[in-house]
Amino acid sequence: MNNHLGHTIKPVVLTLGLFTSISVLAEDSLTSFKLNEVVELDGIAESVWLKTKPLTLVLDKTPYKPNQYEGILKTNFSIQSLYDDDFIYFFVQWDDPTKSLERYPWEKQPDNTWKRLMNKDQTGHENTYYEDKAGIYWNINAKGFEKKGCDIACHMADDEGKVADVVQASPGRKFTRRQGETIDMWHWKGVRTGLTDQFDDQFVDSTIDPVVNKNWGRKGDHKTGGGYEDNITDDNLAPAMGTKLLNDTDSYAVGPDDQVLFYDTFKAGHRLPSILVSPFTGSRGDISSKAVWNDGKWSLEFKRKLITKGENANIEDVQFSDLGKTYYFGVSVFDNSQINHVYSDRVLKMNFEQ
Repeated sequence: MNNHLGHTIKPVVLTLGLFTSISVLAEDSLTSFKLNEVVELDGIAESVWLKTKPLTLVLDKTPYKPNQYEGILKTNFSIQSLYDDDFIYFFVQWDDPTKSLERYPWEKQPDNTWKRLMNKDQTGHENTYYEDKAGIYWNINAKGFEKKGCDIACHMADDEGKVADVVQASPGRKFTRRQGETIDMWHWKGVRTGLTDQFDDQFVDSTIDPVVNKNWGRKGDHKTGGGYEDNITDDNLAPAMGTKLLNDTDSYAVGPDDQVLFYDTFKAGHRLPSILVSPFTGSRGDISSKAVWNDGKWSLEFKRKLITKGENANIEDVQFSDLGKTYYFGVSVFDNSQINHVYSDRVLKMNFEQ
């Protein structure tokens, strides 16, 4: 599931990025400041970001409690924004003591077979061998978002394990309440989009039939190519491609240059990436990014055009076409977890400096 947001305003302690640790009454507003300089996407807060005022908050809520979870339950989060005539830019930081870039990695066994490492919880989701992620959710036209935030589209299972009268193992599902309502979902995935320096640009609509879409209302934007898929042979017994050992710098996924047929020269205990990646083309690749983990903190710098024009952009993307308008959003981060995450119940809003 994704984050549930509400109205509570409470004191937080700022410990992130460029800011002194002081207690302040947190505000819910982010200002995107007008930019007259070039922003280099490198995951580093250059001097250009000193102009901006950060929105800071504490993420300390989770949608459910996995029976095996060692990730963070609370983190300090900071977001800043700039814009120019064409793009909007963001710089986000959050505390995470571990850099998690293993997603079901392949490991060679003592008997020379290969195994994808998994340790799924009671809902069938992973919290051990998974990637760090971050999500930003922008309202497009979902009624009630301004008061309830992303919670308006977050539907937890009832006591009978049902969502929309459908019995399932998942603790909840994402969908809007009315036909025609959509929410823009920007999803940075450490493994699946980390090497391609992108977000996975997605959206949420009102679909509640798992036969129509297995992820219900959650869908990817239109794409013309690229993306990610499992690195696995047809018989599911070994990696299909790649010759480099897994590492957390340039080989936590198999990028286009390394997608050569797998040849087994490895020893027991060696691990290989289990995901093949290439850059999204089309609307799903609208958001460019660069992420850096250093000294217990993720820094994520990214940009998107103010106004997108790809196929279905009017229903899949928030359009920053009116600089006098307030835009409502919510945030969440995932610590090596498939669907469990930490979030705040505050409804956030953004305005542009004129």
